[in-house]
Parts: sequence; structure tokens; C-alpha cells
Amino acid sequence: MSRPHTDSCPSVKNILLLDSEGKRVAVKYYSDDWPTNSAKEAFEKAIFNKTQKTNARTEAEITIFENHIVVYKFVQDLHFFVTGGEDENEIILATVLQGFFDAVGLLLRGRVEKSEALENLDLILLCIDEIVDGGIILETDPNVIAEKAANTSLDSSVSLSEQQTISQALATAREHFTRSLLK
Repeated sequence: MSRPHTDSCPSVKNILLLDSEGKRVAVKYYSDDWPTNSAKEAFEKAIFNKTQKTNARTEAEITIFENHIVVYKFVQDLHFFVTGGEDENEIILATVLQGFFDAVGLLLRGRVEKSEALENLDLILLCIDEIVDGGIILETDPNVIAEKAANTSLDSSVSLSEQQTISQALATAREHFTRSLLK
């Protein structure tokens, strides 16, 4: 039995960024599995409750929840989740999660915490849009994701020299973030 064309490409059902109480910071859904907002909120609450006692701070964890594969990682007061179908490749989902996690770290200049995320919500939402479009994975390289999100959010009136400064800031943030990971 052959699978329909849409299933042949790895896909993501949702990307969630929740706070330490399981409340939304930034979420995007790409599936009809949760047709209403209340269904989405119930899923977020349930997945948060299922994972909050785990120690997903050093590396990503994987769980099966309601016939979905969920990969997740926590830092400070932020909980990052990527959900795929039960037959999705966990490694691909983990790569998406890591790309999102690292890109957010770059965009927030290493200050990955709820207050900073809320201040830069536009960047985080752009970041999610650079990673996945309609459930299809577009990009997982955090440097590319962060740069595209930063460039998209820049006003067209921003001069090239100011853009250069932002690129330099991203490079510095990358260095700091890498160093903090190596400690």
C-alpha cells in the first residue's frame, strides 16, 4: 500500500513555546488534529503536565503522547516542544527542535527566558515561520533561521550599515551561546 504524497515528506504538527506554568508564549499549529483553540490549549496543558517533571535541560527528550511523537527541551522558564505524527522520524523532529532552540538563543542573544521572549515575540514567531511552513520543514540551521528572522523583522528603511551591526551582534551572540554550551 503506497502512502499519500503528503506523507512522504517529514512534517511537523505543531511548534510550542510555553512558560514554566504551561502557558503559551508562542505556538503554531499545522494540523487539524486540534480543530479548536480549546483543543489546542488542552493539548498544551496535557503535554506540559506530562513533561514538566522530566529533566530535559541538558538534551532533548522524546515522548509519545496521544499518538504523537513529541520532542522537547527546557531552558530557564521556557519549554520548547515540537510535535509530529506517530510515524514521524524522531531524529528529524529533534533536529527541528534543536534548530528552533538554538535560533531563539541567537535572537535573544543568549538570554533565553520568558520576559526576553515576550519582548521579542515577533522574532520568535518569524523564527518559527522560517523553520516550518504549513507543517513542511524548511530549515533547521539555527544561524540561517536567526538571520532570516532578524532580516525579515528589520524595517526596509534600515541602512546596510545597521544591518551589518545586527549581523555582527548575531555573530557575537552565537559565540557567547556556543561558549555557554561548552562550559
